[in-house]
Amino acid sequence: MKHKPTDLPPPLDLSGWRKAPSVFMVIGGILSVIGLIYKPREFGYAWLAAFMFFLMLALGGLFFSIIHHLTDAGWSVATRRFCEHIGSLLFPWLAILFVPIILLSSKIYSWRTLSPVDNGALSAKMPLCTLPGFIVSSAIFFGVWWLLTGRINYWSLRQDVTGDVLCTRKMRFHSGWGILAFAATVTVAPTLWMQSLQYQWSSTMYGLYMFASCGWVALATIYVITAILQRQRVLTNVLHDNQFYYLGVLFFAFTLLEAYFEFAQYFVIWNGNVPDETFWYLMRERGSWWCINMILIFGHFFVPFVLLLPAKAKMNFKIMIPVCLWAWLMAYADIAFNIFPVIHPDTYPTHWLWLQFGCFLLMTGFLGQAFIKKFLRHPPYPQRDPRILEAMGLTHEPEELPDTMPNGGAK
Repeated sequence: MKHKPTDLPPPLDLSGWRKAPSVFMVIGGILSVIGLIYKPREFGYAWLAAFMFFLMLALGGLFFSIIHHLTDAGWSVATRRFCEHIGSLLFPWLAILFVPIILLSSKIYSWRTLSPVDNGALSAKMPLCTLPGFIVSSAIFFGVWWLLTGRINYWSLRQDVTGDVLCTRKMRFHSGWGILAFAATVTVAPTLWMQSLQYQWSSTMYGLYMFASCGWVALATIYVITAILQRQRVLTNVLHDNQFYYLGVLFFAFTLLEAYFEFAQYFVIWNGNVPDETFWYLMRERGSWWCINMILIFGHFFVPFVLLLPAKAKMNFKIMIPVCLWAWLMAYADIAFNIFPVIHPDTYPTHWLWLQFGCFLLMTGFLGQAFIKKFLRHPPYPQRDPRILEAMGLTHEPEELPDTMPNGGAK
């Protein structure tokens, strides 16, 4: 079913939010600078947590751009363009935000100050766990993401102008090698940047777990953006109720997928009962981390699972929007569960919430502004995608053809 403009609620007045990114950057910047001066190590961990959240979001956007081309989907035409914009945040914007992590790496990563000579766990991770290896590997990750997002975005925008079939073929080609590159980088990058905080620990499930997290938080964001653009009549020509249903189904699927990978990681490590592996979970069962653990089990899985189980719930904004906002909170809590026990093994550092909030707010404003500027510079959805008529519903509802043609469409 497709909504007509008259069926929708009136557009939101977003004029008061135009300065929000700048305000976020100012407030977040002040809090971050205070934290950096007062406690550089604490700032480094708070910065890493915020960075990993937005890295997962951007990687998720890139993944769904790739999947669109590999599956030749029609329903995802409406969301393809801003998924590309989300993915393009990887370079240069997230690369810029990664610089403080390099500069503070000696305060964040314990292996920076240790010798691998008498340390078997550290020597097994050479040369990645060295400053040159860390910098070179990180440069390779961002280089791959820059090449992949740059090529897909270039041919996507060129397709709007020419409509040439070559553009479609090029995007499929880059998505073909890109899915392999994505799988490799989404496995190694979080392992190097987050898992190596405790270099003694290793998990073969970590890459899959991070991939599921990328898809989960990205789908929550995509759903909210799509709902806003529908309310503003931006995607009226190509948006139907079934797109929201498909997004809801995917979000539900990634809820199950992430829960499966997290449980599988826990089950394998706990069943193996190797001290070099089980210590990671043991230290996260102390103090208030046990409560965070329970919150993640119920809030990260059971709450969205139960709420999204009915089919109609996936198209009900009163259910989906709060669940998506809740997903952002749970995604950050999951990252905090991975990072902060390293320096706060007994309790969640609630007294440093202001610093964590400041880093998160600064990145929200910085990346939000970059996303909005890019979105406003280009058409909100692909203009000459081969599946554009299918997305508009013309192939299934020919009687609506006069009312569903976009402005400036073929005469």
